[in-house]
Amino acid sequence: MTMERALQPLRRHFAQVVARCVALIEGVINPYRPELYYMRGPGPKCRARRQATLRD
Repeated sequence: MTMERALQPLRRHFAQVVARCVALIEGVINPYRPELYYMRGPGPKCRARRQATLRD
């Protein structure tokens, strides 16, 4: 029983280390990055084309 109590902090620490490692690995492996696909509207090239067609 005392050995079980003595190992509790070690198990808790080990579980935290494993959780951090898993989070790190998931962050590196997960290829989906929504900020890369977020549409922010037309860029400067689109505006330049639109201006050129309005001038003609």
